[in-house]
Amino acid sequence: MREAIRDWIQHLPLPEPVLVILIAMTPILELRGAIPFAQGIFNMSAMSAFWWSVLGNMIPVPIILWLFPGFVSWADDHWPWIHRLMVKLQHRTDTKYSDRFERLRDFALITFVAIPLPITGAWSGSLAAVVFGVDKKRAIPLIFVGVIIAGIIVSLTFEALGLAVT
Repeated sequence: MREAIRDWIQHLPLPEPVLVILIAMTPILELRGAIPFAQGIFNMSAMSAFWWSVLGNMIPVPIILWLFPGFVSWADDHWPWIHRLMVKLQHRTDTKYSDRFERLRDFALITFVAIPLPITGAWSGSLAAVVFGVDKKRAIPLIFVGVIIAGIIVSLTFEALGLAVT
């Protein structure tokens, strides 16, 4: 299967680092998918896979932090049902988690991003920063630290499983 994926990917007109960046930019996969892909399919070194994945994973962060609040307002005028859903989710999240988040604010955001699971990461961390009102200029470095930690965890796990390129 790895060979079939590699053959299919090699026909795409993009350089391998660009493909790794694009994978790391996607929600859910993020660098959890990009690092193993870069090393397992492209045979990139651990360092190259790590840095291209971190770069790709950070690209959506400022976009989400600056555009999501405006999107919620825009949805109010154009898609009221989406706006109601988002407001309901934001209220539920804020009500349920705001006390815990406030106590551990910076540590909570870093940890949430650093845990390499499908519902965590830079995308979710960026949305959490918006919901909990973390200043954008403060959120970016916190999310970056979380992404670095997640990248280290994924890289070490990939290497521990014996799948890393030497």
